[in-house]
Amino acid sequence: MPLRVIFMGTPDFSVPTLRAIAEAGHEVVAVYSQPPRAAGRRGLELTPSPVHREAERLGIEVRTPLSLKSEAEQVAFADLDADVAVVVAYGLLLPKPILEGTRLGCYNGHASLLPRWRGAAPIQRAIMAGDTETGMMVMRMEEGLDTGPVARLEKVAIGSDMTAGELHDRLMTVGASLMVEALADLEAGRLETVPQSSEGVTYAKKIDKAETRIDWALPAAVVDGNIRGLSPFPGAWCEIEIGGRSERLKVLRSHRSAGQGEPGTVLDDRLEIACGEGAVRLVEVQRAGGKPVTADEFLRGAKIEKGMKLS
Repeated sequence: MPLRVIFMGTPDFSVPTLRAIAEAGHEVVAVYSQPPRAAGRRGLELTPSPVHREAERLGIEVRTPLSLKSEAEQVAFADLDADVAVVVAYGLLLPKPILEGTRLGCYNGHASLLPRWRGAAPIQRAIMAGDTETGMMVMRMEEGLDTGPVARLEKVAIGSDMTAGELHDRLMTVGASLMVEALADLEAGRLETVPQSSEGVTYAKKIDKAETRIDWALPAAVVDGNIRGLSPFPGAWCEIEIGGRSERLKVLRSHRSAGQGEPGTVLDDRLEIACGEGAVRLVEVQRAGGKPVTADEFLRGAKIEKGMKLS
């Protein structure tokens, strides 16, 4: 018999899982998402989240509370009489009455190999740390931060040139299939969970704006990992002089190279930049107010000579 599901999610990453659950025949009795946010050029238009829009397309009731701490919200949640809640990048902490507000509990789709990278930014942190693999996990939620026992996992390799955006898209597809598998076993009464290891715990803290400026004094491996881990959003950046004025340049893609020189120095006419140890070659960049372009396209419109400095 199909499960009665409450789905809780907000960004694009969550949409494939919501869609897959509905397509698997489960009854999604309500969707919880972050409230519409100001958007548009002047920030005057309230824009619903990607999950909100998908739920409306599917004809599912959407709820957008600012918090789930009030008794009224907790009663309204329990009154849905759901079998299970599925949580994928929702963005609100779930208090105990919510975690216990369904017959079978809450299951979270998390983009890491727990207990490594618990927290808000596991995709970015995995790349920035130089990890060669990550994965998706389905975890039964507890009150702790991503501490619950694991029901499903699938490992995903992190390619040497992979960006956070590319890994995001791969993991959201894997996560949708994994959650549907977990719900099928839950429905059949055969879903088993395994406690997380107490060793190897790391935390994926939210990306801070101060981290986005490129520090060329760091080793090339770290610079390259930061560039790819922050691409496409919020984007790693540096300052460069173009046409006699300083301009911010966002770097969206790079790869390591063998050059050497003073950190931040342009080493050739193809955007090889010296780091504290080794160098990186810039592959895709974006000028302020412009669109992403390849390094070759950028160089056709900007005179960048060997010996110039980026800061």
